[in-house]
Amino acid sequence: MANGTKEKSGELAENIKTIAYALLIAVVIRAFLFQPFNIPSGSMIPTLLVGDYLFVSKYSYGYSRHSLPFSPPLFSGRIWESLPKRGDIAVFKLPADGRTDYIKRVVGLPGDGIQMRGGELYINGKLVPQAPATDFVEKDAMGNAMQIRQYRETLPNGVSHNVLDMLIDGPVDNTGVFTVPQGHVFMMGDNRDNSSDSRVPNGGVGFVPVENLVGRAEFLFFSTDGSAQWWEFWRWIQAARFDRMFRSINAVQG
Repeated sequence: MANGTKEKSGELAENIKTIAYALLIAVVIRAFLFQPFNIPSGSMIPTLLVGDYLFVSKYSYGYSRHSLPFSPPLFSGRIWESLPKRGDIAVFKLPADGRTDYIKRVVGLPGDGIQMRGGELYINGKLVPQAPATDFVEKDAMGNAMQIRQYRETLPNGVSHNVLDMLIDGPVDNTGVFTVPQGHVFMMGDNRDNSSDSRVPNGGVGFVPVENLVGRAEFLFFSTDGSAQWWEFWRWIQAARFDRMFRSINAVQG
């Protein structure tokens, strides 16, 4: 009887140890390699849609306290720092609170002058070329379709992606010149008239400290259009966007 009790205790200890190892591995992967994120808003349409789930690489820009869960104030700055490239889609902590996750596109690096004129982007005084593309079709919750002007934009380093222009002379279509400070980047959403980003300094995003970068968006692994609740398992297949699954961010933005 005693031997049976010891065997059960040994099995329990082994199970606990196995679970602890698994949790430790998961924490290490999340903190240092890849972290999953979902897209809750439409600020990055058409590249990223509400209901997309993606992996962010934590090592792309080095590590800061924001690389760790809950952003503990263990150190400042970045270890093995590497600046993002223009065109990168990056997750970062909102400068205003250091907690809220945002995802936008990097358009400005330290020292750059960024300006919007008539809904067009200028970097260091030069117009970023835009070519008309087929209108983007967006459906509301009732299934009604709305066509939105879409353009193909090419940044100075050759990164090309689509942007939406919903409004003529929208509130952030014309700005002064934003000079990006050292140690910061300028972030914008691809849905140009529906994005709170670095063009909104007060009550918005403003310049983003490099320290606040969490990682670079790399890979879409799941996508749902939101038409099925989590418990409506019989509708999961209908709601899934299979054409967006298991695709790299580069493939999604063409």
